[in-house]
Amino acid sequence: MKSLFHLFVLSASVWLAGCASPGLMAPGGSQGTDPGLSAPNGAGASNSNQTLYPAGGLKPLTALQLGSQSVHALMPPADIWDRVRRGFAMPNLESDLVQERELWYSSRPDYMARMTERGSKYLFYIVEELERRDMPSELALLPFIESAFNPQAVSSAKAAGMWQFMPATGKYFDLKQNMFRDDRRDVIESTRAALDYLQKLHRMFGDWHLALAAYNWGEGSVQRAIKKAKNAGTGTRYEDLVMPMETRMYVPKLQAVKNIVANPASFRVTLPEIGNHPYFQSVEIDRDIDVALAAKLAEVPLDDFRALNPSASKPVLLAAGNPQVLLPWDNAELFQSNLVAYTGGRLANWTAWVAPSTLTPADAARRVGMSEDELRSVNKIPPRMQIKAGSTLLVRRSASLNSDVTEHIADNGYLALAPDVVLKRTVVKAGKKDNVASMARRFSVSVQALADWNKVSTSAAFKRGQSVVLYLPAKARPARSAKAGGKKAVARTSARAPAKGTAKSKPSRVARQP
Repeated sequence: MKSLFHLFVLSASVWLAGCASPGLMAPGGSQGTDPGLSAPNGAGASNSNQTLYPAGGLKPLTALQLGSQSVHALMPPADIWDRVRRGFAMPNLESDLVQERELWYSSRPDYMARMTERGSKYLFYIVEELERRDMPSELALLPFIESAFNPQAVSSAKAAGMWQFMPATGKYFDLKQNMFRDDRRDVIESTRAALDYLQKLHRMFGDWHLALAAYNWGEGSVQRAIKKAKNAGTGTRYEDLVMPMETRMYVPKLQAVKNIVANPASFRVTLPEIGNHPYFQSVEIDRDIDVALAAKLAEVPLDDFRALNPSASKPVLLAAGNPQVLLPWDNAELFQSNLVAYTGGRLANWTAWVAPSTLTPADAARRVGMSEDELRSVNKIPPRMQIKAGSTLLVRRSASLNSDVTEHIADNGYLALAPDVVLKRTVVKAGKKDNVASMARRFSVSVQALADWNKVSTSAAFKRGQSVVLYLPAKARPARSAKAGGKKAVARTSARAPAKGTAKSKPSRVARQP
């Protein structure tokens, strides 16, 4: 290599010497000058024979040392584990906690096998994203610590997905959470959000170990711990900070898994073979389709289909809300061809229905033609709860309905619940010019419910003094004051249940549940 370089330098020197010769002629045949090198104020035009080359002989070129910061291997990675090892870039942490975690993982081969088998579906995609962002490949192992690579995992603190996003943090990073989907579980969206968050934390702290501590504990908590350490005159590294035990163990867990992946034989661990190629690809859908049917058309077991599309918790995929599904690489084209050839009837047997008023699950089920048990099950409605007006429910699609769920409902559907209340039958007297609508407003009940209770139409008017039946929430009788001379007059009530409908509860700030 050195001899070739010296030969190149020698050839260049000879060529430059020829160019610098005084006898060099311009294209027109006369000795010329470079018009771009004319002297200021046009001096070059009056002295066209003045040479513009620097005086003196040629100086030898300084030899350059050829080199590169990194040397790429000639052979591609043998598998995804090899590729992960080549991308390790975080400083190693050495401590007794790391050794203890190494022993813990390596002594549980069944657990390691289940965890790595689940991860085999997602590792290639995550490593690709890390390399695209120039991030350490150790971070591809973080879902082992967070969720054992289970995208359906939910913590006691309501963190969800393989990257374990809390609801508020998920919303901050644009992970949609509504009645029909939870992007905290979505493979692509949650990975995007997690890497965005980790990059943000690394920019904030300038240290990957501190960034990981903040991912687990919260950036504010780490900042306060660093400030406290500075005030105390102690170190501010990860291992120096005072932190909860969960966070203290967080990086040692990742380091232990990294060490096992780096040299599984030394820990007597066998990692499953995972090829260095994509496991899945994205396929567009333009119609609502039942999950079971989509899996059937893709010729994929239903559990495998759900593992790649874990954000779809309902039995139907809504094209307006998430117009793509993930399928194993070899099944994507098969799904598309089977979908085009499908002649088995409608693709979706489910649709969305918005509750027009506050209803009990039993009332809602009667209105949509379903059993109460099925309505509760598919919409995850717990006992002793009412469905608030405006809530979106997943219901069976009627035979006459062929339209798909709109984008607005698919993106904004929510289920708001309120505690069921005991309703008491109350009879009041109608006043002059009273009608169903005016009395419904007065007692904060729905017009339809009041009409049902009195077996009249919603536009009916009442005669003055006519008895009107209402079902209102039971209230505790107010205590009598010592100064009160007698009993308070109360409306006649009974504890009978209403025949149809329920009282509409007053608006309240009930959290929307995904």
